[in-house]
Amino acid sequence: MKSGPSMTPDVIKPSLTIRLCGPRGFCAGVDRAIQIVVLALKAYGAPVYVRHEIVHNRYVVEGLEAKGAVFVEELDEIPAEHRAQPVVFSAHGVPKSVPADATARNLFYLDATCPLVSKVHKQAMRHQRLGRHVILIGHAGHPEVIGTMGQLPEGSVSLVETVEDASVWEPPVDPDNLGFVTQTTLSVDDTAGVIARLQERFPALQAPAADSICYATTNRQEAVKQAAPGCDLFIVVGAPNSSNSKRLVEVALKAGAKRSLLVQRASELDWDEIGTIGTLGLSAGASAPEVIVDEIIAAFKERFDATVDLAITTEENEHFLVNRELRSLELTVADMAFVNGDQAPPPRV
Repeated sequence: MKSGPSMTPDVIKPSLTIRLCGPRGFCAGVDRAIQIVVLALKAYGAPVYVRHEIVHNRYVVEGLEAKGAVFVEELDEIPAEHRAQPVVFSAHGVPKSVPADATARNLFYLDATCPLVSKVHKQAMRHQRLGRHVILIGHAGHPEVIGTMGQLPEGSVSLVETVEDASVWEPPVDPDNLGFVTQTTLSVDDTAGVIARLQERFPALQAPAADSICYATTNRQEAVKQAAPGCDLFIVVGAPNSSNSKRLVEVALKAGAKRSLLVQRASELDWDEIGTIGTLGLSAGASAPEVIVDEIIAAFKERFDATVDLAITTEENEHFLVNRELRSLELTVADMAFVNGDQAPPPRV
């Protein structure tokens, strides 16, 4: 960590206002996925296997590893002697081929796919069932995109990423028989531009029955839009492979922040680069734990005379049930302290 404003007690610290966004951090789908791994460890003991990162956050992954979770890329990495132990599928969702493979291998699996991602899967399948070619608006290679495309027969879905793509893409079928869905974690504004271009070119394009971008993505982006104007710096806590976190950095800049950074831990802060600032915006992606937000605030308070102003745009009260096999188990504050600190987990209603 590089040096910055003096931390000695006899030097006056520069004043700083921290605009702390709300909502921020864990969404209901991420919370549910982490709870599933924690409860599976309580129910079945270690090891519990997890295919891919349960959510896009290294701190969370390492915390679960410390509890006994083992992360694998593919199911064939699970040793034969552990095939009675559960394997958890990540919150991003998986292609249909993955649970089929687990069944063929006689593996016991728990699906932690976010219910809002599952909703997009159903929307895509509905389009296909009605005879429409499906356009998926999303980022190539993202696990959610791979999972959604894997719900449909090969050749029945096309990926469109940008307005430029939407301007040149040619449908492989009747252009009057198209439907679209979107990745849940995209920027609302950028997605609107892609959809508008597609609708301009294909007036008969059918929308999904409900908006695909999840409420948590929208809420976090709206909070950043409100807090960003006038910020000398805007920090988003999140991982570099987290789509929704990267979108928040972009949203902050577009909304008026002079600078915006994506940070995983306080140790990454370059205090020389940060310099003396007057207003800091702070939010966290949907996979970022609150303990790291607290860590960032504490780091700034060591170097600045910081006041935290809450910038809350809405309250979230969404909670998703864990898998039926785990619902009878108690989830305690201690179980989730590695990500939530001393905050109580949300009610499991």
